[in-house]
Amino acid sequence: MSGTLYLCGTPIGNLEDATYRLIHTLETVDLIAAEDTRNTLKLLNHFQIKTPLVSYYEHNKAAKGPLLAEKLKEGMNIALVSDAGMPGISDPGADLLLLCITENIPVTTVPGPTAMVSGLVLSGMDTRRFVFEGFLPREKKERKAVLETLEKEHRTMIFYEAPHRLQETLEILGKTLGMDRKISTARELTKKFEEVKRGTIASLLAEYEKDAPKGEFVLIVEGYSLQQQKLAAAEDWEKIPLAEHMNRYLEAGMSQKDAMKQVAKDRNVAKREIYRLLHVSE
Repeated sequence: MSGTLYLCGTPIGNLEDATYRLIHTLETVDLIAAEDTRNTLKLLNHFQIKTPLVSYYEHNKAAKGPLLAEKLKEGMNIALVSDAGMPGISDPGADLLLLCITENIPVTTVPGPTAMVSGLVLSGMDTRRFVFEGFLPREKKERKAVLETLEKEHRTMIFYEAPHRLQETLEILGKTLGMDRKISTARELTKKFEEVKRGTIASLLAEYEKDAPKGEFVLIVEGYSLQQQKLAAAEDWEKIPLAEHMNRYLEAGMSQKDAMKQVAKDRNVAKREIYRLLHVSE
């Protein structure tokens, strides 16, 4: 009879968030597969857990996954943990899960904290409907394609981002969604120096330009609202002067270049035509 794969949610910062069931599972399984064994060892040492530990991460998953599946088929029970939070979300745990499903190996979860849910509820934004996007693609063409699909997304959007890419991501989000879009950034969740910032993309970008970001971030972005939809309706723009049209975007925090681009899009004309008309009117 096959063993069971346990997808174990581990604390995202505060070790006191570990559940009794998590500790019991990690103590009683035959093997723990961890994204980073050094990180997981801190958790195991804290609770004096001596279960054998092996690595399973992005760069060895192709080779290690089938080996773990074989051990499960032989009857071993294995716990899978990520660096923090729930395995299978923005980590290679999803690949092992699919392999086990394909091989008819029993899988269950040991629920635990997730950074995206903590960040969402602390943001103060609409929690009724939301979409989790994880990390944006690094390749520019793919990233642009993803963001274009989110430009008119009405649900609250959740992203993960590393500190060294945060400012670039905020700039890209601002250009796509508008610098006036509401956003919340959360870092060090559940830890002593937990920090949540709320504002517009423009205001938080300005803050991080003064104070370089540190730590892994959860970004919560406001969905495209009915008010924004009405503001962007093409028929509205024909009723107001071009300069006023531009000022609405400039006052919302857009750069002149991005505002001109959006005005041209709203009025379905070339950007050079907007530049010519504004230049003539000055």
